[in-house]
Amino acid sequence: MIFGSPEAWGTAVYWWSIPLVLGDAIFPPIPSEMLVITGGALAAEGRINPWLLGAIAALCSWLGDVLVFQLFRRQLSSVLDRWGWGRRVHRGIHRALERAGRSSAYGAITGARFLPGGRLACSAAAGIGDVTARGFSFCAAIGAVLWAIWLVGLGYFTGSATRLPFWASSLIGVGVGLAVGAVLGLIITKRRGNRSPVVEPGTED
Repeated sequence: MIFGSPEAWGTAVYWWSIPLVLGDAIFPPIPSEMLVITGGALAAEGRINPWLLGAIAALCSWLGDVLVFQLFRRQLSSVLDRWGWGRRVHRGIHRALERAGRSSAYGAITGARFLPGGRLACSAAAGIGDVTARGFSFCAAIGAVLWAIWLVGLGYFTGSATRLPFWASSLIGVGVGLAVGAVLGLIITKRRGNRSPVVEPGTED
């Protein structure tokens, strides 16, 4: 594949988005965002269908989140309970969810995917906590759709506005996306006062 040629990408973007977006739920360094933005830039050139790409990205994002949620809900949380520090972390997550309230927890499930590493952290915390499977699935679906629209739209907009080669438009879109995520992360950190809601091992109430 010649990476600088739009013809070489074609429908391959659809197929690559499936494992990358799914894998990103478990391993955040996987560059799924870059691929989806690149697909948006290709759509601006008329190479692919942005609606199909968005649907695939949203579906895979939702499936990956549900997978992580179920793993932590049914398997990994019981593993944590085998050790004292794991039980303290487990109880800390429950208390954090109680303090935040259900509306805040569901809002985090919807929006956390826009922060670096937020998708995995929030899905895992929801699985360990008392968030219902139905509530998580619904909020994760909304977040997945918004995430896909944002990334495909970002790539499409940069491609249409700059008229640069698709790979250059993709890099610009990735830069904008990282900047937005960093700003959101700073705002959330500042509002929380840099305090973690999870009780660390060895700490007391």
